[in-house]
Amino acid sequence: MQVPHDALVVVADGRKLLMFRNEGDPRHLNLQVERKEIHENPKDGEQKSDSAGRASSTQSGPGAPAIARAGTMGQGAQFAPSRGSMDEPDYHQLEEDRFAAEVAEILNKGALANEYDRVIIAAPPRTLGELRKKYHKEVEGRLVGEIAKDLTGHPVPEIEKVLQAA
Repeated sequence: MQVPHDALVVVADGRKLLMFRNEGDPRHLNLQVERKEIHENPKDGEQKSDSAGRASSTQSGPGAPAIARAGTMGQGAQFAPSRGSMDEPDYHQLEEDRFAAEVAEILNKGALANEYDRVIIAAPPRTLGELRKKYHKEVEGRLVGEIAKDLTGHPVPEIEKVLQAA
């Protein structure tokens, strides 16, 4: 992938944001850190206080609505009792998605303020999808490449290699 001089390179996941500026040229990258943010996001189990709730649904029997008992919902309509847990949200994932929305807002503000002309974004597929949902048209117009890979834990020379190989 060609990374133009002065292009903004964003490396993000659900809890970390790295923003670089290419001070080099497309053949010899020289990524310089412009911004770094790490958002604390404990594991899902550490954010929950209770176990999931339980639900019970019994549509037949004495407590069933009269309409169901009378069979007016179809010949011989019966509802089987069901019991199951009510899914509790994954707070860790919700927080990662919220952080991705914050990153998109940073990109949107930067594009609207003409802080960059071209941007390349590297993020895990889910984070990339969340970012795409929130891009302003100005960001979309300046986007020159995306890499669906988590590079937040890689050193800068490795990020440069991945960008050039893409």
